[in-house]
Amino acid sequence: MASLYLIPTTLGESETTHVIPSDVSAIIRNIKYFIVENIRTARRYLRKLDPQLDIDQLQFFELNQHTDHQIVESYLNPVSEGYDVGIISEAGCPGIADPGADVVKYAHIRHIHVVPLVGPSSILLSLMASGMNGQNFAFIGYIPVKPAERIKAIKEIERKSGIENQTQIFIEAPYRNNPLLNDLIKTLNDQTRLCVACDLTLETEYIKSQTVAQWKREIPDLNKRPAIFLVLGNMK
Repeated sequence: MASLYLIPTTLGESETTHVIPSDVSAIIRNIKYFIVENIRTARRYLRKLDPQLDIDQLQFFELNQHTDHQIVESYLNPVSEGYDVGIISEAGCPGIADPGADVVKYAHIRHIHVVPLVGPSSILLSLMASGMNGQNFAFIGYIPVKPAERIKAIKEIERKSGIENQTQIFIEAPYRNNPLLNDLIKTLNDQTRLCVACDLTLETEYIKSQTVAQWKREIPDLNKRPAIFLVLGNMK
């Protein structure tokens, strides 16, 4: 039975053998069709997974913000012809904060077998390392960029987190990490817990979880480093 495989990738320039199970490499050898965010980086990643792979014999469908969503479902047509298809994200696991979720939705509508493969997720890794509530959490993606809207969003994140005892997880474009961290420290209550996790699975990995009051003593430089932020407010 042909299937749709969700293929994990590294979170940065780390060795694939450190974070990607060997079974993933074995599976991709039998896949000829791939749905990817960027063809160039996907080809490079597949070559790292299996240097013997004949990249030129593979077919790629690009799925990103420029893709006409009316053609996305057609990317699954090879499955109807008996061929496996793989989805590759730019980082981490497909379908998690990733446009591949749309393909998976269509796969279920068409009763296509979906196979998620094990790999790193910055959301789950940061939550695991945060010491915050791992039974009630929400990933909310990006928060507003404009200062007034951002401050309002931060206050709402803290309020909801405190009332529901829910870990709130969010990200920012790497070049805006420092302004966001400064706004978090200035806006959140001193006893609210804040975790910053960046460069996950890389040699420069940094994870720290502490109260806002403790953060005020020393603020790290996160500029242009892929980071994820977690907030857990006080129970009211």
